[in-house]
Amino acid sequence: MKTQLKEKINVLLDSVKFKRTESRRVILEVLLKATGPKSAEEIISTIGKSGPNRVTVYRTLESMAEAGMVHRAFVDGRSQYYELGDKCTEHQCHPHFVCTDCGQTQCLPDVSVSMATNTPVGFIIRRQQIRLEGLCPKCA
Repeated sequence: MKTQLKEKINVLLDSVKFKRTESRRVILEVLLKATGPKSAEEIISTIGKSGPNRVTVYRTLESMAEAGMVHRAFVDGRSQYYELGDKCTEHQCHPHFVCTDCGQTQCLPDVSVSMATNTPVGFIIRRQQIRLEGLCPKCA
């Protein structure tokens, strides 16, 4: 693992007072190198057989999400997709684009979307997530 990447992982772990375990390090490495949100299954596949087992990956992602280090970008079917929590605020996540042809998901941190307003009486919005669907440049 490159020194800069290792240092960034250590800073992230230290910021939420997590021990620097190998499982946490390899999961964060996958998320840091990713170009978009990853499901637990994609993370497991990327890590390979030499990495932590499936249960450890799921538990680690959940503990990281609870600590705010990562967040659940969106749910697709039964899969939750995770990414680092540094590009979103407590109330609003940046938009994500999902290609309906190839299935690739990309973060759109520079796309600005206003918070929803004029909600019906009794509804309280705590967090807004935007998922855009269409064709990516490769499939268009």
